[in-house]
Amino acid sequence: MNRLKIALLQITDGGSLSSNLRIGIEACRRAKEMGADIALFPEMWSCGYYIPEDIDELKGLAISPESDFVNWFGALAAELDMAIGITLLEAYDPLPRNTLVLFDRHGRRVLTYAKVHTCDFGDECRLTAGDDFYVAELDTAIGGVKVGAMICYDREFPESARILMLKGAELILVPNACPMEINRLSQLRGRAYENMTAIATCNYPEGKPDCNGHSSAFDGVAYLPELSGSRDTCILEADGSEGIYIAELDMDMLRAYRSEEVHGNAYRRPQKYHLLTDERIDAPFIRDDRRD
Repeated sequence: MNRLKIALLQITDGGSLSSNLRIGIEACRRAKEMGADIALFPEMWSCGYYIPEDIDELKGLAISPESDFVNWFGALAAELDMAIGITLLEAYDPLPRNTLVLFDRHGRRVLTYAKVHTCDFGDECRLTAGDDFYVAELDTAIGGVKVGAMICYDREFPESARILMLKGAELILVPNACPMEINRLSQLRGRAYENMTAIATCNYPEGKPDCNGHSSAFDGVAYLPELSGSRDTCILEADGSEGIYIAELDMDMLRAYRSEEVHGNAYRRPQKYHLLTDERIDAPFIRDDRRD
């Protein structure tokens, strides 16, 4: 049975880049000891999801995707033979971005994704939004897995996961920094169900302001021949405690399901969806703080 083990690093940041490097390395080593194939950090780990109002301070916290901090995790991925999804406040012009860099188990950088749906109604109005969604072939101990990413608020838009599914994603990694309650967890459940795609989300634990743990994983498999009804697609939901949580994803089951079931791209009618790309916004959805 091809089981992919995903470590959700539900850990507390240390308040500085150097502390976060040390804590992050230790967490990845523990994840490997627990048998993980992939380790995923919560959102913007490099700065502990801190977005100061002062733009100069904000830019001073931002780091390059080619920085020593990020490259440390690339080297660690190769050392541990384990993929690592490291998150950062990325130095970018004119304003920083909220970014994930995914290294494969050989230390190769296979995916860099910047959050598309920035929370412009809050502190993320001071960040630059990403411009696309990406899928990469991730070499793992059980073979290649097609992996995409979205970050936190991206979850709130069905289009995010739908585009990743259309680009071939089998697994979507979701760094997070917000309270994960029933409705947000339900969104992740829905994205996994409707796209027949596994979704793994890593949040900060309780004690981090505006966070509560509840990192989760959904395998997207709602029906099995031996069951008379639907099954729970949630294969892991952590509590609020700090820790490393391992989700085991049965890739054989997921792939068999995707090849036979009715969701995903099997019966869509994209020729009917032209309104989805209309950029007009009408009441009651007009917001003064919206950015293009």
